[in-house]
Amino acid sequence: MKLTLTEFVSLDGVSQGPGSPDEDTSGGFTQGGWLVPHMDAAFIDQAAQWLGQADGLLLGRRTYEAFARDWPQITDADDPFTALMNSLPKYVASHTLERGSWNPTTILSGDVAAQVAELKSRPGRELQIHGSARLAGSLLAAGLIDEMRLVVAPVVLGHGRRLFPEGGSAAGLRLTGSTTTPGGLALLTYERTGDASYATYTGVSDVR
Repeated sequence: MKLTLTEFVSLDGVSQGPGSPDEDTSGGFTQGGWLVPHMDAAFIDQAAQWLGQADGLLLGRRTYEAFARDWPQITDADDPFTALMNSLPKYVASHTLERGSWNPTTILSGDVAAQVAELKSRPGRELQIHGSARLAGSLLAAGLIDEMRLVVAPVVLGHGRRLFPEGGSAAGLRLTGSTTTPGGLALLTYERTGDASYATYTGVSDVR
């Protein structure tokens, strides 16, 4: 399976609490719900298409507990995500959870990177990370994430937990897809290319 990451981020890289004011208030964060004003039908259609490629979900503990609390309560028959979110196999990276309440759930503890690598070796389409920024950072550093789908909202928050915090690992990426929605979201798809590359600019002849 291919390991993909879908992440909602502000222009200054914050990924915390995109869906509601009380989604994630850890660290005193009070600006949750920043993505919602920019959501529209084009975004919903693309996000549903992405989720439709999943054969499993890989989540960190914090994201898993929020999803396990909220997704089983959604009863909107027109919601394109609920049936898949509730039925797909869930794999949770956690050293504290012993069991999950949102079935089917498997807890990954110990060497999470090795277990994720084993999951990737299985036949299937995509193992998808949603949210779970800390987990995503560790797996990017381990070279395990194949593709990133960033949904960038036109807002600067100034504080909050970031997808790529200071001190994270460098990585090389290639832009493979980009589009914008009427609500102002930039949907960017990146493929991992290996290590970050560097060079020195000496003039326009370097790039012509």
